[in-house]
Amino acid sequence: MSKFDPYEHMKVILNEDGTLTRLMHLPTTPATGESASDHAVLSKDVTLSEEKKTWMRIYRPAVCNGKLPVIIYFRNGSWITFSVANSIVHEGCNKLSGQVPAIVVAVDYRNAPEHRLPSQYEDATDALRWVNEQATERGGDEWLGRYGDFSRCYLYGSSCGANVAYHAALRSLDLDLRGVTLAGVILNQPLFGGKKRTRSELKMATDQYFPLPVIDLLWELALPPGMDRDHRFCNPMVDEASKAKLRRLGKFLVIGFGGDTLIDRQQDFVQMLVMNGAKVEARFDDVGFHGIEMIDPRRAGAIVSFVKDFV
Repeated sequence: MSKFDPYEHMKVILNEDGTLTRLMHLPTTPATGESASDHAVLSKDVTLSEEKKTWMRIYRPAVCNGKLPVIIYFRNGSWITFSVANSIVHEGCNKLSGQVPAIVVAVDYRNAPEHRLPSQYEDATDALRWVNEQATERGGDEWLGRYGDFSRCYLYGSSCGANVAYHAALRSLDLDLRGVTLAGVILNQPLFGGKKRTRSELKMATDQYFPLPVIDLLWELALPPGMDRDHRFCNPMVDEASKAKLRRLGKFLVIGFGGDTLIDRQQDFVQMLVMNGAKVEARFDDVGFHGIEMIDPRRAGAIVSFVKDFV
């Protein structure tokens, strides 16, 4: 029996200089542009930072009746893959914008290991500042200025993107965001970790979708050099300073599935939020696995419904 190779599972090769060669080439979808007449949802690309080579894709319904909530979205990708331009991410944001409905600002943050944490949190902070500028400065983005309700801004992330959304929410407390109100944080199957194994991690260590050796590898590639899985970027349970801030944030929506290797950590995380004064809505389903919405349209639709009800 051959030894399991997490690099092969993720379809990447680690190079001597610490970068990755990514062998999985996912299809991409271009933005529609600002005046496409045959789309229910319009999208356009906006530069976030030329220096960091980060950008965003903004979505809005083609027909907007009044002001809409603004959802700042952080994609999945296991820290090391994906782009907002990937078709599977694009379609998810497209449905989110059309069905909630909402203005969706999807942030294409930098990938590890070329850019390790906290680079992704810094990109999220840049996005928060950018949205705030649209609310406070003249001559900003027309879509947000005309259709965005800055009193209803939400941070939303999936998997590692949920980790980014959580840390972005904490960082928002130290930013001057007088133009926007952070109304809530949406965490879909958040990617957290820790040195001590949970029961679900041990039970599902060989899970075909998200096995434990792969999760360990992703943290090895994403965390700052020399840091272990009990670093606060990975394990929010050990971050006492941040726990004291949770009651200052808006409400939380946490979504998870019973077949996810990380389900125990997600449920422990919800308990931690509640114990520290946060307002939490938890939507856990016994059936399902990590990333199920990427292959099951019914579950993808259910998650959008959860978000719509929450917003």
